[in-house]
Amino acid sequence: MRYRRAFIPGGSFFFTVVTEQRRPLLASADAVGVLRAAFRAVRASRPFDVDAIVVLPDHLHCIWTLPPGDADFATRWRLIKTWFTKHCDPAIRTEANRVRTAKREQAVWQHRYWEHTLRDEVDVIRHVEYIHFNPVKHGLVSSAFEWPHSSFRRYVKAGLYPADWGQGAMDFEGVGQE
Repeated sequence: MRYRRAFIPGGSFFFTVVTEQRRPLLASADAVGVLRAAFRAVRASRPFDVDAIVVLPDHLHCIWTLPPGDADFATRWRLIKTWFTKHCDPAIRTEANRVRTAKREQAVWQHRYWEHTLRDEVDVIRHVEYIHFNPVKHGLVSSAFEWPHSSFRRYVKAGLYPADWGQGAMDFEGVGQE
């Protein structure tokens, strides 16, 4: 099966990236630190803006905006996943299956990721809110502000949301993919 992706130079994209078999590989602050370092390393050579992000134990969601004239998010994701895999605690890696072993791959990330091209400001806002509400949705915290691995506090500091935003139920029908 061939997957089609929207490559729009300078576009903004929502992503969902999942660990292999949804193992909670990103549950520790150390693992999240390695992921942050992977982002920094890749952004140093292939710039992009991280407009919003949340890292949960077994997946992450983020919004990126690529530079004008650049549509290559696929290479960036490959480099981030590879950097993380090479630098993470070896204990979180598992034995790869035959196919992965033949390709000399580790069993850390699912092969694919979900991508959505953000169409307009309303689409961006809905996805930013989905990202920031995700730890509450998954029952990890009772408010978005409580989750430490998110861009939500940056939004609060910028005055875009009150600190108590994201408590209780919210409707995100049609947003996100997990």
